[in-house]
Amino acid sequence: MIVVDASVALKWVLTEPDSDVAIALRNEELIAPDLWLAEAANGLWRHVRLREISTAQALQFLRDLIDAPVTSMPAEPHLPAALHLAIELRHPIYDCLYLALALHEGTHVVTADRRFATAAAGGYPGHVRLLAPV
Repeated sequence: MIVVDASVALKWVLTEPDSDVAIALRNEELIAPDLWLAEAANGLWRHVRLREISTAQALQFLRDLIDAPVTSMPAEPHLPAALHLAIELRHPIYDCLYLALALHEGTHVVTADRRFATAAAGGYPGHVRLLAPV
């Protein structure tokens, strides 16, 4: 079981560096806090705003993500741990929710967010792994 964040999920629908590596992860058992879709939708909105994709494409990509093989887990039970991690790591709670879920489930997060991976590396080595070619 692997926790994936929205930065990885967006690579399933957008052509970005390491999209092939992200797509290969879809063969694993994937979980994420239920906010992952809202974060992914925000990323799609950003790409529309920058005129990199159309509104119609964004809506289709969101439908594709809704159907993706990710089990959405309730974020609420992990908020206290995520807040603690956010304070400790001095990093936004949104990313720390993924880490809190991974710690609870005894697994790791895969992310394309270098800043998040770097923030977690000191206190939680191996629990946040950067998406990289195999």
